[in-house]
Amino acid sequence: MKTSVGSGDRGMTSLLSGERVPKNHERIEACGALDELASVLGALAAALSERQGQTAEEIRQIQGELLHIGAWCATSPGSPTLGVLRLPSAGPVEALERAIERMEKDLPPLEGFILPGGHPSAAWAHMARTVARRAERRVAAVTPGGPSRDAAAGILSFLNRLSTYLYVLARHCNHEQGIPDTLWKP
Repeated sequence: MKTSVGSGDRGMTSLLSGERVPKNHERIEACGALDELASVLGALAAALSERQGQTAEEIRQIQGELLHIGAWCATSPGSPTLGVLRLPSAGPVEALERAIERMEKDLPPLEGFILPGGHPSAAWAHMARTVARRAERRVAAVTPGGPSRDAAAGILSFLNRLSTYLYVLARHCNHEQGIPDTLWKP
């Protein structure tokens, strides 16, 4: 299969549901933000230590969920294609919540705002958190009303919880490396 087909050379691309749209269309923006998030998560996984295998597996699962969400974003409301897409249910949200609780058990209490940074894995988690927030905003912009609203609610819950997961993961990575969080001193 040829990698480059040239069909986007004039600033247009296709949605999964078949429509041609400008590359700056809000659905393409949402897909781009999700793609960027999946890539940053890949860098985060690469920065994890070998003993963080469970976290690396969680990140691979999250990347898979992002692909499903991207397919949903790349499909126009009302398209028959929506009926065959798998969307995040309560399961992935609950998995993120369990992981947050697991990591928070070992963390010292938070005493203020922290500055992103520390160990490279923590810095990547903070970067992923900010990209997750942007992806959430972009996906919220394409969230329709009507029957698709319920599906979108699960997606938005997942993305919202994901940014919390990444924040706690950043703190957890620093803690595992013996690096204290840097508190912001206004």
